[in-house]
Amino acid sequence: MSDFVLPVDKPVGPTSHDVVARARRALGEKRVGHTGTLDPFASGLLLLCVGRATRLAEFLSGLDKTYIADVMLDAFTDTDDRTGQRITETDAWRSIDEARVRAALAHFTGTISQVPPAYSAKKVQGERSYRAARRGEELELQPVQVTIHGLRLLHYEPPLVRVEVDCSSGTYIRALARDIGAFLGTGGYLLELRRTRVGEVGVERAVTLEQLEDRDAVSGHAMRPLEALRHIPRVDVDAVTVDRLRHGQRVPIEQPVEEGTVAVASDNELIAVATMKDGVLHPRKVFSEA
Repeated sequence: MSDFVLPVDKPVGPTSHDVVARARRALGEKRVGHTGTLDPFASGLLLLCVGRATRLAEFLSGLDKTYIADVMLDAFTDTDDRTGQRITETDAWRSIDEARVRAALAHFTGTISQVPPAYSAKKVQGERSYRAARRGEELELQPVQVTIHGLRLLHYEPPLVRVEVDCSSGTYIRALARDIGAFLGTGGYLLELRRTRVGEVGVERAVTLEQLEDRDAVSGHAMRPLEALRHIPRVDVDAVTVDRLRHGQRVPIEQPVEEGTVAVASDNELIAVATMKDGVLHPRKVFSEA
């Protein structure tokens, strides 16, 4: 299997790009990419797209995610996480009880407006925000809408709060930690972060960095393209339709399928990703070879 999606459990330390580079060497494949960055201090699930499966990245990067986050309420930092400088320290957390913490978590559940961290890759007037922040300059970052599907308290040992976060893609957990602290009137920054789920894939499905060298381990954990797209509606087609899609033709489909992006399959293999509109398949990316 040369084209697949591989779940990898990134440890604390390396960047997401480091993991991609190691996978390229271990797998002997130049075409490797990830579908969502994790900061070096964070650990957990990265989905690597290998071979022609790199063309699937855009359909995976927007999936919901789950994190386990340790939030400290005794300070703010300039990066909103433990790697930054402590800019405000406080003992206000000593007066915060568990009930108030739970109320704060409830406040941030749902669709919320979130200002990205100053040290982020967000662009303002064409420049990455973190570059300006490193120069000591402040850029005015605009709030974005994100959705917190679930925010559960796992452990409370003041000033530490451990939470599990189910959220939409694009959510900054660092910003969430900062905002929880601000809402409580304490400090707030991210101490530890672990991504445990991307879409329907859990970190328990992942290989370690060391297992990238083990062909059997990689084969046992890899997902075929069709499996990786199981969150997208599936359309099964016959050989005639396959041939037409291979040539980039639009194909009418009689079976009832909701409009939008669909995974087109034949013999349990991904043939194409297409757009279903008015009962017609419009191929976007074809994976089946003639």
